[in-house]
Amino acid sequence: MKRVTAIVQADKVKTVTDALEGKVGGFIILEGKGRGSGARPTVRMGRGTGTMKAEYNQVASIITIVDDAQLNAAIDAISGSVYTGTAGDGIIIVSSVDDVINIASKKQGAGAL
Repeated sequence: MKRVTAIVQADKVKTVTDALEGKVGGFIILEGKGRGSGARPTVRMGRGTGTMKAEYNQVASIITIVDDAQLNAAIDAISGSVYTGTAGDGIIIVSSVDDVINIASKKQGAGAL
């Protein structure tokens, strides 16, 4: 099993979740701020007469755990849904998961997904 974490622009969350529909059992979305290779937006300050570069971008982490057989489908769905070819498209992190236990059903391993 693999844990797939996609860090994307916050306004792309709906696009990613729609792309993952039917490919993964479920996912978690965590919203926050980050700074990466993408351009930071310009924001108005004061009474709207001045502008400045935002210190951080609004980002979201979409986390899911998939069986090894589903990994490529999940990665393709995420990358295909947010790809623009410019800096700031996001990043996908894949890590190994030793075990998963569903608390309600007591199922373990791939059956818990």
